[in-house]
Amino acid sequence: MKIDLMNLVAASKDEEEIQMSSMIDIVFLLLIYFIVTTSLAKSEADLGIQLPGTVVQTTTLKMPDEQIIEVAADGTVLLNGASFDSTASRDMPELVATLVRFRQASEATKNPPMVSIQADEQVAHQRVIDVMNACAAANIKNVTFGMGE
Repeated sequence: MKIDLMNLVAASKDEEEIQMSSMIDIVFLLLIYFIVTTSLAKSEADLGIQLPGTVVQTTTLKMPDEQIIEVAADGTVLLNGASFDSTASRDMPELVATLVRFRQASEATKNPPMVSIQADEQVAHQRVIDVMNACAAANIKNVTFGMGE
């Protein structure tokens, strides 16, 4: 039994032909599948965050019409019953800070900030002037005087 290797090799070369058209179809179908199922990563967008700040009211909110500052005979300054600063303090930073917050709250609610100063008859005039300077430093222009107890 003799096999001719030359004819066997030549015959096998003719039969080995790969069908490219069906492979190209499969590649295109896979390409379409991956394009359709892929979700693109969304880039970060501006979230529009607003930091807390002063909120302006559209309607007038009822607030106390005025804050009452009492000046006792010994020079103690009381705002609505709470004591502020020492009697030796001329700048009165605690009172100024509180009056600034009162003014900002009043402006946010569209109410004019008003302060009434009630001084004792025995208090030194300089202490009343210190309170008036604190009102001016807080940019409160509506200041009135009342009778002390």
